[in-house]
Amino acid sequence: MNTSAIIFYAIATLILGSALLAVTSLKIFRSAIWLLFSLVGIAALYFWMQVEFIAAIQIVVYVGGIVVLIIFSIFLTQQSGNKMAKPATPKIIFSALAALLGTAFTYNLINHYGFNTVSAQPFNSSVSEIGTQMLSTTSYGFILPFEVVSMLLLAAMVGCIVIAMKPTAASIVHLNKKED
Repeated sequence: MNTSAIIFYAIATLILGSALLAVTSLKIFRSAIWLLFSLVGIAALYFWMQVEFIAAIQIVVYVGGIVVLIIFSIFLTQQSGNKMAKPATPKIIFSALAALLGTAFTYNLINHYGFNTVSAQPFNSSVSEIGTQMLSTTSYGFILPFEVVSMLLLAAMVGCIVIAMKPTAASIVHLNKKED
């Protein structure tokens, strides 16, 4: 086994281990930290593949933006340090079944289509080419998914603000007057 394979397996172990801990931890803050480690591992995988621009975007957008937003919304709630309730057994069984079916589906796709470990030509990963693809409206462009993700992030931010808002005394009085 060469050094490159050892580095890949180390990064993959970091990603899978921290992702597993993120979904199984009973403390919500620890889950967010394990998610952070998983996303940093994905950025390390991009660096290992020598796609530095995508790795930097991974760190800036996901690690620097999404995880920080999640952590702030956790701290804005009143029960940030409490343990989450253990999920019911049917939910655990359904989740495990969904994970196994997803793994089987992914394995089937990989087995059916296969992947060449050595490509005939390297892909173009220059910043100008990535920008052209991101803003292109052709059949291989990514402008629509880019806009959908931006709207999703905006909705998530508004949702976090609404969830984190504490009711003030004036709003409680206002709600009580509506009930009368």
